[in-house]
Amino acid sequence: MSVGSHLIQRILRLPPPSTRDLVVERGLRVPMRDGAVLLADRWAPRKGAHGLPTALLRIPYGREGMIGAQMVRPLAERGYQVLIQSTRGTFGSGGDFDPLRCEREDGLDTLDWVVKQPWFGASLVLYGGSYLGFAQWAVADQLPPQVKAMIPSVSESAFTLEFLRKDGYSLEATFNWGVQVAGQERRGAMLRQLLGMRRQRRALHTLPLNQADTAAMGRKSDYFQDCLAHDADTPYWSVLDHSERVAGITVPVSSIGGWYDIFLPGQLRDHQALQAAGRQARLTVGPWAHISMGVGRTATGEALDFGLAHARGEQPADRAPVRLFVMGEGAWRDFPSWPPPGYPAQRFHLLSGGSLAAAPPGESAPDGYRYDPADPTPAVGGVRMAIGTKAGAVDNTALEARSDVLTYTTPVLDKDVEVIGEVSAEVWFRSSLPYADVFVRLCDVDEKGRSFNVCDGLVGLTGADETSCATVRLWPTAYRFKRGHRIRLQVSSGAFPRYNRNPGTGEPRGTATTLRAADQEVFHDPAHPSAVILPVRQL
Repeated sequence: MSVGSHLIQRILRLPPPSTRDLVVERGLRVPMRDGAVLLADRWAPRKGAHGLPTALLRIPYGREGMIGAQMVRPLAERGYQVLIQSTRGTFGSGGDFDPLRCEREDGLDTLDWVVKQPWFGASLVLYGGSYLGFAQWAVADQLPPQVKAMIPSVSESAFTLEFLRKDGYSLEATFNWGVQVAGQERRGAMLRQLLGMRRQRRALHTLPLNQADTAAMGRKSDYFQDCLAHDADTPYWSVLDHSERVAGITVPVSSIGGWYDIFLPGQLRDHQALQAAGRQARLTVGPWAHISMGVGRTATGEALDFGLAHARGEQPADRAPVRLFVMGEGAWRDFPSWPPPGYPAQRFHLLSGGSLAAAPPGESAPDGYRYDPADPTPAVGGVRMAIGTKAGAVDNTALEARSDVLTYTTPVLDKDVEVIGEVSAEVWFRSSLPYADVFVRLCDVDEKGRSFNVCDGLVGLTGADETSCATVRLWPTAYRFKRGHRIRLQVSSGAFPRYNRNPGTGEPRGTATTLRAADQEVFHDPAHPSAVILPVRQL
C-alpha cells in the first residue's frame, strides 16, 4: 500500500507519516442493545499501537476501497488507531438500514463497547463528515469521559431537515441520495451509478414524483418515499433533530463547512449554540460544496492537530475560534465569533428599471414574468449535491437571459463592499395562482459583465395570489465585492432540480400530476419596499 499511501499524502497535502506499516483487523462484531451486531474494522500501526488515541468513524457507505484509503489510512499512519464501523443494515452489519434514525442508540452502544476493548488506550475522537458528522451529533450530549473531541464536517445536528421543508423541498439531494444508497451494495455500484446519471436526471422530471425512483432504477427507494410523504416538521422526522442537545455538549468541537454546502445553515446554528453555551468550539468555512477535496483536506488536518492534541491532553495550535474564506478577496480571515461583529444589516432596495440601491424606492409599476413548471427555471451552480453537476460559483449569463428571471443591479462600485454573515431578502410578490415559489440569488458582476452567484435561497408561498411580502433566507456567506464590480439580485420562481418545481396546484409533492403556468409580479414602491438585506462592513 506504499504507493497508495504516498498518493493520498499528496492529495490531502499531509506531512509524512510516522509509519506506513499498518495492520487491519476486519469484521469486529459490535453488539447493540436490541441484539443486532454491527461490523467494524480496526486499523492500527503494526508496531506501537498500544495506548494510541482511537478515532471512531460510523459510516453507511462501506469500510474498504477509497473509504479506507482516504479517510482511515491517513489517521492510522499519523498517531491514531482507527475504528470504522458500518452502520445498521449496511455492508454486513445486522438489522435493517433505516437511514439516520438509529444513530443515537447504536452510537452510544458502540462507544460503550469501544472503551472496554483491550486495545483501547485512554482517549477517543469522533470524526467524519456528512452522515458521519450526524452520527457524532446524535450522541454528543451523552459521551463517556474517554471522548476528548469531535470533528464533524459538512454536517449538522438536525441532519437533512433543511431538505424537507414544506416551503422548499430539496428534490435533487433527497432523490440522488435515496437512489445512491438503494444500490450501493450491488456489484459494480459505482460504475452503475456513473452510467445511470443521465437516466437519473431524466427521472427527476417524472410525474407523479413518487414514481421517479422507479423510473431511475426500476424499484422504490424507501428513503425517497419517506421524504415525499413527510415534511420536516412532522413527528416522523423528530428522531433526526438533535439540535436541542448541542448546548449540552462539553467536549471541544471543530466544525468544517463550505459556503456552497447544503448543510451550512444548520452547521452555523450548531456553532452558535456552542458559542452561546460557552463551549470550546472552533469553526472553519471554505469556498466549498458538499463534495469537495478541500473539505477532506481541512478535516484531516483538524484531526491531526485539534483532535490529536485534545486526545493527548494538550492544546492544539492557537488560532481564532472562527476562520472563514472570504470569497471575492480570495483570502482566509480569522474572527472571534459567528456571525462576526462589525457587519450591520444594510438594505439594498429593488428599484424600477432593474436597479438595486440603498435609496428607498419611488412610485413604480411592478415587474413581471411568467413561470412555467413544464419548462422550469433551472438550477445553475450554487448549493448542489449531485455527482457530475457543477456546484459553487458559475457564470449566470445564460440563466439571467431567460424571460422568467428578473435582475436588479447596483451601479459600478467605487469601493469594495464586504458582506459577511446572514443574508435575507424581502420580496413583495403576487402570483396569478395561490401557490408559488420565490427564489432569490445574490450575484457578483465583474468588469466584463459576467454574473457569478454568491448565495441564494427559496421559499414557497400559499395565498400567493394576494400581494404579500415573501421573506427569503439565503445561504450565509463571506464575500468581498470588488471596486469596479456590481452587486446583482436575481428573482425567479425556481431552481430545478435543486428544489422541486412548484406545480401551482397545491397538490402534494409526491402525487402532483398537473402543471400550471403562472404570471408573477414583483413590487418595488414605497408601500412595497422589496430589498435584499446584507451584513456589510464599511471599508
